[in-house]
Amino acid sequence: MEPEPSRDPFRRARETDGVLRAEFQGETLPMLLRHADVRRAAKDWGTFSSDAPYRVPIPSEEYMRSVRQLPIETDPPEHTDYRALVAPIFDRPKDPAVAAAIAALVDRELGAALARGSFDAVREFALPLQSRALAHLLNVPESEAEIWIGWGTHVFRDGPAGEKKGADLERYLHRCFERAAAAPGDDFFSVLNRATFRGRPLTQEEKIGFANLAFAGGRDTVIQTIVSALAYLGRRPEALAWLREDPARIVHAGEEFFRVFMPLTHIGRVCPVETPVGDAVVPAGGRVSLGWASANRDATVFPEPDTVKLDRKPNPHLSFGFGPHLCLGAPHARLILRTLLGRCAERLAAIEVLAAEEKVEREVSYARISGYEKLTLRLVAR
Repeated sequence: MEPEPSRDPFRRARETDGVLRAEFQGETLPMLLRHADVRRAAKDWGTFSSDAPYRVPIPSEEYMRSVRQLPIETDPPEHTDYRALVAPIFDRPKDPAVAAAIAALVDRELGAALARGSFDAVREFALPLQSRALAHLLNVPESEAEIWIGWGTHVFRDGPAGEKKGADLERYLHRCFERAAAAPGDDFFSVLNRATFRGRPLTQEEKIGFANLAFAGGRDTVIQTIVSALAYLGRRPEALAWLREDPARIVHAGEEFFRVFMPLTHIGRVCPVETPVGDAVVPAGGRVSLGWASANRDATVFPEPDTVKLDRKPNPHLSFGFGPHLCLGAPHARLILRTLLGRCAERLAAIEVLAAEEKVEREVSYARISGYEKLTLRLVAR
């Protein structure tokens, strides 16, 4: 495959001491950049803890929500017990009926895009696809996704009169749990209403914490991976033809898209005690950043890391994290992308890129392309 232009702002630091000092909201954090270091830290929750409400995301989210996200902002064994409560919901993509529903959804979205002519792949394709697919994951009516589509690409928004970001989402989630209590079913909200944690019912705050993560955690990441994959196939028609030759290639191609087009740059951990990181010392209560995107471009693990190799294997990327906090939504994200790649190979002769506006994450210490603000495409049927 044709080499990708380098989009790795972390290479120099990764190849020297492996740590970047990055500033966020006035806080300077050491960002671990090497694949081995990131994996080691992700497994060591005693030294690099996730038991830090609002502080696992970077920048931190004190002003975006009022609840601890569950289970991500806890450590084992608490994390293990919380995770088990929702594992059956997040295993639903393994159900053939759910996979068939996602395939039908992808077909409908592609059909609508073909009929539309030119369209913005971010807001007119990936956003509705992600939202409607989430409805199938959560086992709620697909029509409910029309509300979520209206939120745009992010669920945390500024409310009127200076309200906290995310306040609208939390009000919506309270209504969903109330509705599920009045008419219980097998949906995500009803499951949590019935769930017990260590012998007691979940509190309302805990239920909202699970739901907050379900809506916020896999939204922009899934949207941007979909759009970036479409852009790549549009600019390299030989890649689309290569996938069409053998559908078995789609699994490895999907993993390579997850590796290269990683929208989430990093995530935070808190050090319970003073901890040396590189040539710095993180004070007790200070944070460290785990640089997923950088680890995915570590040349000691991924030969020619800036080249998209759709048949790359092995491919131990960290786009879904690593260790006990491995992303619960990974099977869902994989199902969406693999289904989309398969349907594009079957149904499309070409994907034409008409215009593109890249999304740039600008911080004091780096600037990184993390997807697209807008991508105008035209699909050509076979």
